Amino acid sequence: MTTPHAEPARAPLRHWIAGARPRTLPAAVAPVLAGTAVALHVDAFVVGKALLALGLALALQVGVNYANDYSDGIRGTDADRVGPLRLVGSGLASPRSVKLAAFAALGVGAVFGLVLAALTAWWLVAIGAVCLLAAWGYTGGSSPYGYRGLGEVMVFVFFGLVAVVGTTYVQVEGTTGLGAATIAGVGIGALACAILVANNLRDIPSDREVGKRTLAVVLGDRRTRLLYAGLVAASVAALVGVAALTSWWALLAALSLLPLVPALRTVLGGAQGRELIPVIQQTGVAELVHALGLLVGAGMIGR
Repeated sequence: MTTPHAEPARAPLRHWIAGARPRTLPAAVAPVLAGTAVALHVDAFVVGKALLALGLALALQVGVNYANDYSDGIRGTDADRVGPLRLVGSGLASPRSVKLAAFAALGVGAVFGLVLAALTAWWLVAIGAVCLLAAWGYTGGSSPYGYRGLGEVMVFVFFGLVAVVGTTYVQVEGTTGLGAATIAGVGIGALACAILVANNLRDIPSDREVGKRTLAVVLGDRRTRLLYAGLVAASVAALVGVAALTSWWALLAALSLLPLVPALRTVLGGAQGRELIPVIQQTGVAELVHALGLLVGAGMIGR
């Protein structure tokens, strides 16, 4: 096998697509849908800005995925990985090429962000810069926060609160609806965190072995499973809050419980390793259903 530090042959497109981890993209789409739901509810929907926010979120998600692939690969923490394909760790692509792909995706995101700032308010550039630094710092740099148990916190902040509230704000251009958007961000952020918690629960043995101190490693197996359940409960509680501030039609988002109930059974039932992969997928589907429920219920029917 080619080592991660060698220069392998150019990876085919299908491997680059797999390396971008398309199954994680609902976590980028969901907050934009939720933020747009609130904008629709207050009659402030702007299709162009919603699409720019979506492009920004997707580009950042792909950039984060490639950045994680690069950083984990050069550290050797992907050597015994159970989850999806990693380009550097598997030797399918050179670290340099994956790093460039990460920078390219983050650069595309920066362009979308600059356009949104130009159309809304230039102070948003500062928030965008922080988002880019957070995207790289998850596993990159000399002291990645993902290795210090802070990954879930940052996912909650950036893929929950910032993404949802930001999507609403750029369309509303004021404070109208930001209370509902904040609560919606809590729900979306909780489910985004739950995806990461399930992922890190699966990887506790391999992460512990290589010294990667994720929150799951710090908490241990049992408390990580309880954390997953708590995040699911938080998403339901936030949904009720959004419904109270917008429309009770927002409770359509409770359809997210359909994939979450079996996921909870699996997690609380003690599943290990590959048995947890369906949980990650089910939680991602639940987050997307949650956001779609808000879009249809609060944004379209409940206007």
